[in-house]
Amino acid sequence: MISLLARLFIRQDGGEASARKAYGILCGAVGIGLNILLFTGKFFAGLLSGSIAITADAFNNLSDAGSSFVTLLGFHLAGRKPDADHPFGHGRFEYLSGLAVAVLILLMGLELLRVSFQKILNPAPVEASPLVAAILCISIAVKLYMAFYNRRLGRRLHSTAMEATALDSLSDVLATLTVLAATAVGHFTSLRIDGWCGLLVALFIVWSGIRAIKDTVDPLLGTPPTREFVNQIRDLVLAHSEIIGAHDLIVHDYGPGRRMISLHAEVPASENVLTLHDEIDNIERELREVLGCEAVIHMDPVDTNDAVTEETRRRVADLARCIDDEISIHDFRMVSGPSHTNVIFDVVVPYHFRLTDKAVEEKIKTAVRTLDGNYFAVICVERSYT
Repeated sequence: MISLLARLFIRQDGGEASARKAYGILCGAVGIGLNILLFTGKFFAGLLSGSIAITADAFNNLSDAGSSFVTLLGFHLAGRKPDADHPFGHGRFEYLSGLAVAVLILLMGLELLRVSFQKILNPAPVEASPLVAAILCISIAVKLYMAFYNRRLGRRLHSTAMEATALDSLSDVLATLTVLAATAVGHFTSLRIDGWCGLLVALFIVWSGIRAIKDTVDPLLGTPPTREFVNQIRDLVLAHSEIIGAHDLIVHDYGPGRRMISLHAEVPASENVLTLHDEIDNIERELREVLGCEAVIHMDPVDTNDAVTEETRRRVADLARCIDDEISIHDFRMVSGPSHTNVIFDVVVPYHFRLTDKAVEEKIKTAVRTLDGNYFAVICVERSYT
């Protein structure tokens, strides 16, 4: 159904940002309609059977309709163009809408916990009928479909809001399955497990809400770029023969499709600065056209004609990797004086490294002295942003 509606209402030539907004609004609108239908059917089934679990499940679908409305609104707001007050656009509205959906999931789980405890303390018989069973089975099928298309589009568009909605739909499937089982057991036996099944469902929904909150809060706080994206940037930059190295890559994420990056590109110090500047402009333009991100590149001149400096840089890099393979160096230079030579460079270590920055600095300084007793390392230890 979503594919058919997409072919009818979504223009495929409007660009990635336009298609993203259109898919988000379409899925939100479909979610509102389906959840309202499910609420109506389950509420009617709850009245027929007298099951608090079915009635609670109905209101869970009503909250899902509200969640779909929040998702729709989030994609609409996220698709607004940059303005004077928000020059980086409004893409993070999508993350905020995902967070709102996650909070609604958590609140519904807590409310269902309360209702289930009341049902456990005051059990009542549940009446089942073929109509009630049919409504619940149809609900399961619809929610499975909603989970499928939201997850597929969420992964395709890298949307945390859609993935949170898909997780919510899966929790609804489990909730309705449990309710269906409780209704059948209550109908065919004297066991009154309606409240206990509601409790299990509520605990799962609470867990899903907490997990979804984490998944949506992380991009709001700022997360490192994926390894694939970093490799794409490095491959594109280093494909230019004038660039001999790249480091200090930082990716700022202002919402899906709204990323800004900065990096340092090492260039031969002997080349013409105007020629190099023109090439840097070309790389920035290529990053924007190929990867859809605005880029700012700082040039770091490197003396490639000094064989001693180059050989020392290579040996120091090997010494750093002897401490750990993930340690790298950059901005290497040597300044000679009458009594000693300062070997100056930056050291990049991963977060949560087993050694402190001071310990790393001391180990590398000691190692550099083994190369030459007149070498004194001047080191700046920094953490990787990727």
